[in-house]
Amino acid sequence: MIRTQENDCSDEELYRLLHPWVADWFRSSFQTFSPPQRGAIPLIQARQNCLISAPTGSGKTLSAFLAVLSELVSLSERGRLEERIYAIYISPLKALGNDIERNLNEPLRAITRLAGRELGIRLAVRTGDSTAYQKQRMLHNPPHILITTPESLAISLTAKGFSRHLTQVQWVIVDEIHALAENKRGTHLALSLERLQELGDFTRVGLSATINPLEEVAKFLVGRRWGRELAEVAPAGADPWRDCWIVDRRFDKQLDLQVLSPVTDFIRASAEQLSGNLYGLLHRLIAAHRTTLIFTNTRSGTERVVHFLKEHYPRYTKLIGAHHGSLSKELRQQIEGQLKEGKLRVVVCSTSLELGIDIGYIDLVILLGSPKSVTRALQRVGRSGHKLHDRVMGRILVTGRDDLVECAVMLKCAMEHQLDRLHIPTNALDVLAQQIFGLLMDRRYYLEDLWELVTRAYPYATLDYADFERVLEYLAGEYSSLEDRWVYAKIYYDREQRLIGKRGRLARVIYMTNVGTIPDESYITVKVGERRIGQIEESFLERLRKGDIFVLGGSGYRFRYSRGMTVQVEPASGRSPTVPSWYSEMLPLSFGLALEIQGFRAQLSQMFARGEPGEVIRKFIKNYLYLDRQGVESLWRYFAEQQRYAQIPHRHKILIEYYQEELHPELWRSPIKTWVIFHTLFGRRVNDALSRALAWLIARREDQDVEIGITDHGFYLAYEGQIKVMEAFELLKDRPLREVLRDALADSEILKRRFRHCATRSLMILRNYKGRHKSVGRQQMKSLILQSLVLRMDEYFPVLQEAYREVLEDAMDIENAERVLAEIRAGVIEIQGQVSATPSPFAFHIVMQGRSDLVKAEDRQAFLLRMYRQLLEQKAEASGAR
Repeated sequence: MIRTQENDCSDEELYRLLHPWVADWFRSSFQTFSPPQRGAIPLIQARQNCLISAPTGSGKTLSAFLAVLSELVSLSERGRLEERIYAIYISPLKALGNDIERNLNEPLRAITRLAGRELGIRLAVRTGDSTAYQKQRMLHNPPHILITTPESLAISLTAKGFSRHLTQVQWVIVDEIHALAENKRGTHLALSLERLQELGDFTRVGLSATINPLEEVAKFLVGRRWGRELAEVAPAGADPWRDCWIVDRRFDKQLDLQVLSPVTDFIRASAEQLSGNLYGLLHRLIAAHRTTLIFTNTRSGTERVVHFLKEHYPRYTKLIGAHHGSLSKELRQQIEGQLKEGKLRVVVCSTSLELGIDIGYIDLVILLGSPKSVTRALQRVGRSGHKLHDRVMGRILVTGRDDLVECAVMLKCAMEHQLDRLHIPTNALDVLAQQIFGLLMDRRYYLEDLWELVTRAYPYATLDYADFERVLEYLAGEYSSLEDRWVYAKIYYDREQRLIGKRGRLARVIYMTNVGTIPDESYITVKVGERRIGQIEESFLERLRKGDIFVLGGSGYRFRYSRGMTVQVEPASGRSPTVPSWYSEMLPLSFGLALEIQGFRAQLSQMFARGEPGEVIRKFIKNYLYLDRQGVESLWRYFAEQQRYAQIPHRHKILIEYYQEELHPELWRSPIKTWVIFHTLFGRRVNDALSRALAWLIARREDQDVEIGITDHGFYLAYEGQIKVMEAFELLKDRPLREVLRDALADSEILKRRFRHCATRSLMILRNYKGRHKSVGRQQMKSLILQSLVLRMDEYFPVLQEAYREVLEDAMDIENAERVLAEIRAGVIEIQGQVSATPSPFAFHIVMQGRSDLVKAEDRQAFLLRMYRQLLEQKAEASGAR
């Protein structure tokens, strides 16, 4: 049963629960217990599972460890501390594990001094960075608290000598659980915890600053009491989930958040004004605070901000640092250390400092542009005010009109505690194959017992039995044609006795050298014929479709095809890009926040429709959102212009705009290019699914390429000549979206890359074998061969099926795309079409999204102003004609 804990203990009650030495140390170090500690410590002391959600700096990590330390100190005092692991702390980041080791050693030393004797409590970090000597020492002298990562836990469970120390674990603490639950590392961990459960019961504790929905994450943490096998004989109406208490203290800290606009009018402001005002505002905020952390949304954006501040404000030259995933680990650690020691005034980062690495005290967090999610915004600003009673201080600086709307609504949701819903992947067949193989290293399983264990884990609670059997058949080598491609059986499956076991002398070595879910990534070489142009990231290649145009080294190129780790392109001079170079880095707008923005649009649409005066609407915006004067004026103008020249699309109205432009006869076959703009503000993941399906239907029907541009606020389709798009839209409403997208994805780059990732996770492709590492290029070449083979062999082959699922459900958001189509069919969402000579104001950034690589910032502003003036002229002509 999942329950919420609401009754906090007093300080006196908590001190009585803790061992006296631990209680004395706490009294001397802190004034009082924090809210999460008041709620969680009694539960953990009583060996109750619990999920603790509280702001950064509220003491939630110590909530988990105080009860553990108290128990270990008590055992040590009585001479009953054994040579085994009592507690496991699991973190998504190695650096976070190292922080915890330092932060636990300090109280242990202090408690040791208070005790006046050696306690002998050991803790150690075991990750991929641990040396062979450190691991050997742990084998003979196991730590009482093991600090590790999901991948290293799986290896520890399989390591023949070390796994014996895990048989009596009493607590498992999963930190930053939201960062694990939303991807396959969390899926892998959920199965590892069920493997650990086979060795003995233990208490599960989950920690997170911002997470929603708490009930689902609690289920993810604890799993089910029984799987699908025993569920059939369970008492009627019995709750299948293990007990878990939710300690919800997410909103205990006071929030001081503002959205700031650098200009009143983003269209009429010049690039110099926009840039000057933005950086001037940034400088004033930095100067008014001791330590500032600035989040951008891309690595290139991080470097650009650091460069500008150093160039225009020389005083920051030695006081500013950049931090992002492309920098070396040593350089990132240096920046973290300097920030913690107070040597830096400001650090600019992308997403790399979102999680709770200890970086010391931060006065102010600045978000430069929308973080695309309420939860992510709170996670970022939560890095400020690290002490218990400090305010969380954040400022969101907007960079455009769409950005302004997003951030204003996002801030309202944050202040009103409306968090985005976490997406937890389910039924990942590649992770299942890997973990089944690991389970069989030390024992054989009967089919029913294995099914029972797997379906106890939250991500597999709804697993289809046919898919489970297909995974076993693949691992058992029943797809015999795979042996021709050196994919051999890894297990045996005795159907008569229903018994399953490992196969081969190298089974353990294969598993332990290929365990994990994070795929190898590499750069792709871009060529025109045999001439090398440069490199792009794999994640960028995933987004490319045949005919897409992108910029590399200042020139435009049309994507033709990829082979292994090489991409063939052709020059595309004079043509606008369809995919900007930063596209793969951008975080997608969450579906929940998108709907909130749509709801705000609907309210303004109704006010304009009623003919409300401008002052009334401005007043509504000011009261409804948390905006400064410039922000209110800019937002009002944006919506007033959209209402004047078109319609305001919203939650129950999709606006589709058609306009045409004349083309250069030397570059294009047709003299006319048609643009169809879909105002579908549902986030990029939903728009990716809808646009790809529509483009595929049109291309198949009309036998010509369709250009696609996707943003969070909508998408466009562009093609030569005139095509009846609405007929394709009607086809999309009539056919199942999954079916259309499976056809559309069949030869796509994203499916090719994701198939390789799934093939390596499921051990179909071995990254490491007999001491040799297979390069990403060789992995990809083998993947293409295997993909071609399984397509002919069985369209429901588990690895191929998982690749499709990953693209449709994790990369895209097919569930909510299907919801949108269902609402269109039911008439809940109406479709409005409009033909015009130029795009409406809401469409400007959708049309321009690909051009951002080709033109400078000042030219982009000029482009927007030119489009706006054309809109004015068009409306003036229409009024004159009337």
